[in-house]
Amino acid sequence: MEILAFGVQADEKPMLEKAFAGHHGIRCLDMFLNEDTAPIAVGHEVISSSVNADLGSNVLKMLASGGTRMIAQRSTGFNNIDLAVAERLGLTVARVSYYSPYSVAEFAWTLAMAVNRRIVRASTRTRDFDFRLDGLMGRDMHGRTAGVLGTGKIGEAFARIAHGFGMRLLGWDIAENPACVNLGMEYVSKERLLAESDLITLHVPLLPATQHLIDAAALKSMKDDAILVNSSRGGLIDTAALVDELRAGRFTGVGLDVYEAEAGLFFLDKSLQAIEDDTLARLVTFPNVLVTSHQAYYTEDAVTQIVQTTLGNVQDYFAGRRSENVLVPRS
Repeated sequence: MEILAFGVQADEKPMLEKAFAGHHGIRCLDMFLNEDTAPIAVGHEVISSSVNADLGSNVLKMLASGGTRMIAQRSTGFNNIDLAVAERLGLTVARVSYYSPYSVAEFAWTLAMAVNRRIVRASTRTRDFDFRLDGLMGRDMHGRTAGVLGTGKIGEAFARIAHGFGMRLLGWDIAENPACVNLGMEYVSKERLLAESDLITLHVPLLPATQHLIDAAALKSMKDDAILVNSSRGGLIDTAALVDELRAGRFTGVGLDVYEAEAGLFFLDKSLQAIEDDTLARLVTFPNVLVTSHQAYYTEDAVTQIVQTTLGNVQDYFAGRRSENVLVPRS
């Protein structure tokens, strides 16, 4: 049985091929799954998708009509999949419900420290043999306040690092994490967290209730010199409103590994093309903003877990087993 995997990164391909060897054949494509590429899946009972795949109603119907019966998504997030349509079409859908939380938490800290200590600007200068320190002054994290929105496994890992820096911890979530409480975290309202935090990091899923969790009002309530980091989902922040605040000269730094309109941009080489997204084009021009292309999860440890779990999901499908990774069970 050949599995067709869409949106496979160059570093990921040998890991997938090695994991599936002896179990199933796998054909890896670097192109993303969408309406244009869905016809390639004809005749493949099982396909694997990436987080930026378009698995809306039209694509799902195309897959189902071509013989696909199972979708194994290689990510935790699944907001790109119309689960109701998948269930109606009899498609089994599974995801990777867990992988190394340290990969994302550590990268969130990388973004925070990079914008705080002006690392990109400093590196660019020294490559031009400009060794001045003007405009490179940062701040100690020790003694300042970290606000963690979402204190699950990733938020907890971020909080442990913040605790190591000697920071005061504020948290916001639907339920308290005892491990975070043991670190000294105080759970407060979102409004208080935003108003008091020097560093704000987002680690919540993208749901209808969290769409634009950080909207214009939330941004205005933050300290003028706050640092904002998002390594979760782009739709959590109203990017247009963020640009307005940045134009007003607010925030010490903003680190974004995700962007709400990243589909069709991130993971692709657009260096020789004009970027039609005016909001993104404006965003990357601010000297206190660092944008990366959804790479927080991209460590050898995390990708190994993702690949192994994807293989397990495929094997479970053929064996008729159901695990916590299944979003739409086999009918």
